[in-house]
Amino acid sequence: MSKHHVRRLVVLRHAKAAWPVGVPDVDRPLAERGHADAPEAGKWLLSHKVVPDFILCSVALRTRQTCTWVCGALGDLAPTPKLETGLYAASAARMLAVVNHVPDTVTTLLVIAHMPGVQDLVLRLAARDSDQDAYLDAANHFPTAGLAVLETEKPWAELDGQDARLTDFAVPRAESRKHGHHSH
Repeated sequence: MSKHHVRRLVVLRHAKAAWPVGVPDVDRPLAERGHADAPEAGKWLLSHKVVPDFILCSVALRTRQTCTWVCGALGDLAPTPKLETGLYAASAARMLAVVNHVPDTVTTLLVIAHMPGVQDLVLRLAARDSDQDAYLDAANHFPTAGLAVLETEKPWAELDGQDARLTDFAVPRAESRKHGHHSH
């Protein structure tokens, strides 16, 4: 297996969103913390040399805002994102159908979507030789701005189940955030 045939799939859950009263789910914006964390996901991809050449993003405002921050962090390396209605409120099966239609020329695909689809998709695709820590982390908790990196030798159209190796699971966070709770 020559290395250049390896395709990488990055599955990113949108950054933390707010719950404004009376706003429909699709229009929920990122919360302040989401705006801080989202660029960190882009920086993580850069520093780990997992730069996407194709981005599929759910049409929801919170995923679109996350995508804008990620692309900002990627700078000139960022591809033009494609908005995909099939990723909003989507099951793992529906998300996989979207991935299966990605052109063969794409080598690193970034998908920005929602729970529970993102977690279900990653656990469905993860092969037995996946990194155990990454698998347990993804299975245990897939928080906002959480991202999973999977590698496969298969064409996108053939991805189905247990045929991509989960190599990384990360939850990039903005450094400046104060940990610990303050009572007011």
